[in-house]
Amino acid sequence: MQQAQPCPPTPRPLNTALIVDDHPLFCDALSMTLTGPVGIARVEAVGSLAEALDRMTCEPVPDVIVLDLHLPDVNGLEGVVRMRQAAADRPIIVVSSMDERRVVRGALLAGVSAYVPKHAPREAFREAFDAIARGEVHASRLALDNATPSLEEEALARLASLTRQQARILQLISAGLLNKQIAHELSIAETTVKAHVTAIMRKLRVQTRTQAVLFAQDISFNAMTTGSEITGNDSEELNR
Repeated sequence: MQQAQPCPPTPRPLNTALIVDDHPLFCDALSMTLTGPVGIARVEAVGSLAEALDRMTCEPVPDVIVLDLHLPDVNGLEGVVRMRQAAADRPIIVVSSMDERRVVRGALLAGVSAYVPKHAPREAFREAFDAIARGEVHASRLALDNATPSLEEEALARLASLTRQQARILQLISAGLLNKQIAHELSIAETTVKAHVTAIMRKLRVQTRTQAVLFAQDISFNAMTTGSEITGNDSEELNR
């Protein structure tokens, strides 16, 4: 019996990019690299995660996001998780001065498409964008090969598997809101909230709302202090 052939890579045009970095000089230099050697037509830059998340709510959404790990309003890989949940299927490239293996692995497990150190030559940036545009796996993802995820990494993967709506609901649960109050806050049906809560507990592999809150608090703290977090699947989201 003939074996099924693997699906060929699916090219994705990268015509626009959003840089999220609070260093103006680096943003200028990276913008010139992207519009020059990389060939991206239009590049925008913002200096905080909040600005980036606001930008992701406006059309047209950038084709690719270039994200720093250290921003004024977020630290560690928390920003990767929140951007991943906001960016739907858009590729995210982390460009950071940090190149420790654990940080790289954390970012990749958080759903970024490539990890490029800030000190890398221009050719490395071009190669990363070209690989993603061709629909291929970037070489930086080899950091995940043949390595058993730690317990913390597995936990972070569960947290980051939440959709953006589910993450918001978990945030409201952590603030002490009941389902009825959450429904009012998000302008959705209470039954939809209940469905999301069930999905949240299933993804986090916990049995109660309290366990979900404690899980999120512990993982978020670890992510902010050691640098680690992950991807949301918006296809499962209910009434986003």
